[in-house]
Amino acid sequence: MTEDDVVDLHDEELLTIGAFAARARLSAKALRLYDRLGLLAPAHVDEVSGYRYYHADQIERARLVALLRQLDMPLARIAEVVEAPDGAAAADRLDAYWADVEARFAGQRTLAEYLRGRLSGRSSEMYGKFVVETVDVPEQVLITETRHVLAGELPAWIGASLGRLEEGARECGGITAAPFVVYHSDVSMESDGPAESCVPVADEAAARAWVEKQGRTRETKVRVEPAQRLAYTRITKAQVAHPQILAAFEAVEEWIPKQGLWQAGPCREVYFADWDTAGAEDPVCDVAFPVR
Repeated sequence: MTEDDVVDLHDEELLTIGAFAARARLSAKALRLYDRLGLLAPAHVDEVSGYRYYHADQIERARLVALLRQLDMPLARIAEVVEAPDGAAAADRLDAYWADVEARFAGQRTLAEYLRGRLSGRSSEMYGKFVVETVDVPEQVLITETRHVLAGELPAWIGASLGRLEEGARECGGITAAPFVVYHSDVSMESDGPAESCVPVADEAAARAWVEKQGRTRETKVRVEPAQRLAYTRITKAQVAHPQILAAFEAVEEWIPKQGLWQAGPCREVYFADWDTAGAEDPVCDVAFPVR
């Protein structure tokens, strides 16, 4: 390092961007990018020349940002890590990010296995793992909440919306049957439904009064669903995850015409067990289609 690499500004020794880049083992281009992204601002920028200067104690942060970017960490998550109040908090935020990454990779691995089965013509083997039956369901008064939602948002919305409806059911004579979610159109990473969360309740008049109090903020309403027959297969908590649940839906769809039946309405997921206390292999959900 030469004297030209260090400047003395207000009794502070600052490194030029070239000297700082060399010590941080990064390029000047990378440092300019980190500045633009708000991840590592220079300690001083000369108003006339525009030259950037850095403190030596910024080197560790620069190296950390570079390493986190190698994990494909989004900029917002990098900012959370580097702005953590201490090392333990930063490590916790890294752990949380990496848990999300591993969960995503696990889902993608399962999706690849599912697609491999379809592409290799082994779909019938997958469908054979599901037992499909029919059940007759009586007329039901429902309080519902409808939302356009993408697949990535779906699990959180289902839990939250059913929780709100189950709370409201206390004012509607109580819950009379298992809550369920109806898919009025495809829900995927590209298609947003809509989906409708439904809770059967005892008192239609009380339900209409409760919905009136909610206003229109969450598209809450009351509807009476007529008696109908459902073709369904029962799945475990682990199988509810995407894409395992797709195979369950397709197994029921394949079974219906073989029995001389027709689909008579949109598909649904009926949640009959306590999700929070259920284990991965416990039955929690019926994947179903109305049929005639």
